[in-house]
Amino acid sequence: MSVALAGRSSSTFDIKSASLALLALRLKSPNLDALSDELTARYGDTPDFFEDDAVVLDLSALGDEHVGASIDFQRLGELLHERRLRLLAVRGGSPDQQAAAVSVGLLLAPDGSVQMPSCASDAAAPPAARPEPSSAAEPLAPGALVIDRPLRSGQQVYARGGDLVVLAMVNAGAEVAADGHVHIYAPLRGRAIAGARGWPAARIFAHDMRPELVSIAGVYRTSEEPLPPQVWGQAASVRLLSTEAGDKLLFEPISIR
Repeated sequence: MSVALAGRSSSTFDIKSASLALLALRLKSPNLDALSDELTARYGDTPDFFEDDAVVLDLSALGDEHVGASIDFQRLGELLHERRLRLLAVRGGSPDQQAAAVSVGLLLAPDGSVQMPSCASDAAAPPAARPEPSSAAEPLAPGALVIDRPLRSGQQVYARGGDLVVLAMVNAGAEVAADGHVHIYAPLRGRAIAGARGWPAARIFAHDMRPELVSIAGVYRTSEEPLPPQVWGQAASVRLLSTEAGDKLLFEPISIR
């Protein structure tokens, strides 16, 4: 027989477990000048891409030649702060690197798992660089952001937390981006970015594939590298393919009847 008994609780505070929405920055090189240049190249045109997101620095991706290398965590934090990213903790690295991180006020997250963001449009997608947001976080609207007008040069559209559906042409010089998939039911002439926050399962679909740039989870290809004729100007999709030789973008024709 079960019995319910009254308990006591503090009148001034409660301590609860929480899962916070964090981004993981996997540092591949301690060269902060190169990091600054690449951050500017990728996000320089979208200064509000991030909204004061908290970041865990993951040092596990550093190559063997950089193991134990000195990292200026103070400057790294400032570089991220300029782009509205807040460096909170460090995961992995050598004891000296961890000590240097702690000396500037960063936390250590040795046992923290790094997961990919889950998309609102694909709740069944396996987690792999960001924990689920806590219940206190502002909920994301379900579904996808739909754009039904042509996008001109210089215009940018970003679907945070979900998919982006575009029903008109994306002209050269325009940019569309989404944390999830990007669907373009019209010609793609500009830039398309899917999995903008690191989700590797994201895809790009276009009825007429002639992009200036396509990118999935940070892996990109520009028009300087011509697409094969079976996808150039055709209905096609793009997905990320991870192999032992490295990450590749796989372009596949789509049969539209």
